[in-house]
Amino acid sequence: MSKIHSYFCPCPRGLEAALAEELNEIAALTSTLKVHNQVPGGVHCSGLITDAMQVNLHSRIASRALMRLAHTSYVNENDIYDLTLAQPWEDWFAIQHTIRIDVTMIKSPLKSLEFTTLKIKDAICDRFRDLCGERPSVDTKTPDMRIVGFLDPRHFTLYLDTSGDALFKRGWRLETGDAPLRENLAAGLLRVSGWKPGMMLMDPMCGSGTIVIEAAQMLAGIPPGSRRSFAFEKFNSFKPAEWQAIKASIKPNTMPTSPTIFGSDISGDAVTMTRNNLNQAGIPFEIPLKQIEAQEIKPPSDVPGILLTNPPYGERIGVRGDSTVPEDDMAVAFFSAFSSTLKNRFAGWKVLLFTADLGLPRLLRLKESKKTPFFNGAIECRLFRFEMVAGSNRRESKTD
Repeated sequence: MSKIHSYFCPCPRGLEAALAEELNEIAALTSTLKVHNQVPGGVHCSGLITDAMQVNLHSRIASRALMRLAHTSYVNENDIYDLTLAQPWEDWFAIQHTIRIDVTMIKSPLKSLEFTTLKIKDAICDRFRDLCGERPSVDTKTPDMRIVGFLDPRHFTLYLDTSGDALFKRGWRLETGDAPLRENLAAGLLRVSGWKPGMMLMDPMCGSGTIVIEAAQMLAGIPPGSRRSFAFEKFNSFKPAEWQAIKASIKPNTMPTSPTIFGSDISGDAVTMTRNNLNQAGIPFEIPLKQIEAQEIKPPSDVPGILLTNPPYGERIGVRGDSTVPEDDMAVAFFSAFSSTLKNRFAGWKVLLFTADLGLPRLLRLKESKKTPFFNGAIECRLFRFEMVAGSNRRESKTD
């Protein structure tokens, strides 16, 4: 179907501008993808179904690529049922495909999310039953097709998900540590940090390696979606040759002659996990990894770069610590020592710490040059940026 569709690409809150920038880069690969407005939680764009393929393959920051099928004002659940029933679902997928319905409401006058979800499901099933006497089955775990409804106070929008599994699931993750950072959030943090392939990058608390792997794939020119499948591959209109041509146009980057990405962690298990995940992600060059405490690290290069990490909190700080020491005391001691390391050894580096602990600069006794709000799921976080200029960013007082 050579038809222009409207799409909505949701993303982690706080990364809308980064996603719009990335989508504009993807739009440079095609003449038909157009990027429109940012809204809280995502970016609107439009293009052919092949443009949705490009977004699914190349976007590191989007959570999904949702194709808009219909949009209307509504008063009650019957309006939602009628609009859903009127859609030609049979053009998009077959009776044997399993379905799942997800509904999001913002200030909707409708009382029940469950009942609204049920009305959408009933409408799709009734349409198939009217056409062929059977209805598709629901599968909430691994559906072939995800249908998404969005309701604000007055309007209802119906989407068909072109992605399938959320796009942060890259298809390489074998193992995770405690509280792993989602891949699309890590990619967004890299973009917001100002890091670009070729610049020095260090993650001294790498956990299962998400930041390191996202950066390594960018450096290698490996698209995030190259190792997984998508819902659009099951659409009735899917042309395998078009998809193969898009994948065949990927050009890998020239490999660096010396390392520019470095990872370390206090935990030997984490370092092993990162190494296994790097292999699974198809990284064709060596990433130096060390088992070392974060407060013991040294710059891996004479050229300053970016230190970006998601510091541990609570029990994660004391992986090999003394369990008799209270967590608060352990955190104060850890961040005090880590701060000294940054001030004494990392002059010229940009240090970016992503955390849900909004008091982290106070623990470090450093004044941030910038703090950017983000949401990791429902958790409010900050990306704190510190410019490590010798002696100039020590806190003057105990208040912000």
